[in-house]
Amino acid sequence: MRKSIYAIIACLFLTFNTILSLAAVRLPSILGSHMVLQQNSEVKLWGWCSPAEKITIKTSWDTITYRTIGESSAKWSTKIKTPAASGPYKITINNATVLEDVMIGEIWLCSGQSNMEWGGDQGLKQSLDEAPNANNKNIRFFYISKSTSDFPQENCEGNWKVCTPEEMKHFSAIGYFFGKNLQHALNIPIGLINSNWGGTPAEVWTPKQLVENDPELKAASLKLTRDGRWPILSGYTFNAMINPITNFEISGAIWYQGESNSGTYSTYKQLISTMLGSWRKAWQKDFPFYFVQIAPYSGYGNNNVCALLREAQNSCLSIPKTGMVVISDLVDNLSNIHPVNKIDVASRLANLALSGTYGKTGLTYKYPTYKEMKSEKGKITIQFDNVDNGLISKDKIISECYIAGEDHQFLPAMAKIEGNSLIVWNKTIKGPIAVRFGFSNTAIPNLFSKEGLPVNLFRTDSWEVDTTPVKK
Repeated sequence: MRKSIYAIIACLFLTFNTILSLAAVRLPSILGSHMVLQQNSEVKLWGWCSPAEKITIKTSWDTITYRTIGESSAKWSTKIKTPAASGPYKITINNATVLEDVMIGEIWLCSGQSNMEWGGDQGLKQSLDEAPNANNKNIRFFYISKSTSDFPQENCEGNWKVCTPEEMKHFSAIGYFFGKNLQHALNIPIGLINSNWGGTPAEVWTPKQLVENDPELKAASLKLTRDGRWPILSGYTFNAMINPITNFEISGAIWYQGESNSGTYSTYKQLISTMLGSWRKAWQKDFPFYFVQIAPYSGYGNNNVCALLREAQNSCLSIPKTGMVVISDLVDNLSNIHPVNKIDVASRLANLALSGTYGKTGLTYKYPTYKEMKSEKGKITIQFDNVDNGLISKDKIISECYIAGEDHQFLPAMAKIEGNSLIVWNKTIKGPIAVRFGFSNTAIPNLFSKEGLPVNLFRTDSWEVDTTPVKK
């Protein structure tokens, strides 16, 4: 009898220790049921456990048992192979933790400030109209709660959700419509990670030491306008909202930000290059980065800062594996810094990704850009890239063209289309030497490629630009 009692106690002791051991295995929030893992890859699984704890991982898409052992730091990690896009599957860790309804597909990070953040929760009509139709088990959302930190964090507050009408309303409208376009075109599961915060300058998404150790970036960061609604300190959101997910394999990132850096336009390219470089280094992957050029807006306090920031964004295209969409035509109210048309913005981003990342053909995604000019006989001829089929104007008179002579004084210009070129002149200027097109805070030009994409703003000069306060 006594031996039986001892046996029972020993069994209970072993069972209790086993339960404690299993309970010690923890996962970051980005690894959970309903998630999407990158297809055809070796993806990392990681977390925390007891030191020297043995960990086994099994997936329902193959018969391999993956094994690893907890480190002395109470952390564990391993890599598992994923198949082609498919699902749903299960992942079982130590026969105790089970991740259900896991899909294999493509994952995109959606980041930036309010124009990326906004959706149904902000009353956006396009999101609210779409919501009743937003039942799609092949689109998954991961929400990262707004948070800041002085130091890089290993975990964040967030969770994976299946796309439903209610969940879709909480998500970035641009992110959702971008993902919907990809899911429809590729017919595979799409995972979308929401990591954005309205009003934030790009500095907060960049590691602090990279800003602090660069004299120009540091000086620019000190000029940022403080606002109690969002952080402005370098690295704050990178530490809390980007660093915790850098072990998680992604396909690429979409970015809509810049309004809060309009006052520091001169260092914006350097800042984005630094930010993106740090992200790619953290992920150990040169993933594609597609961004939205900010829209015209009348509320900037200084002249032309919007144009100069947009010019700086255009220069960011020299960074490898980047792409930009122009949206100067998608604005219906110049006094609203949040243009309400997110569907077309997302469509242009999706066309960039489908063409540039997934090799789809027949899509319109290259906007006309200034190439070179020639001045003769009182007129300037402008040549463009990406106008194989020619230019069109939506009105009889081509708007937002300005021309200057030796005095550097710009005057409104007449313009006409000749094939793939634009001829610009003003009869009062006999020897014109420079043209500016759409180069202001509020310009909504009416010149397009025949495929329907707007000609990007440009200037042929490198002269000083008026950034004095706007007269009221």
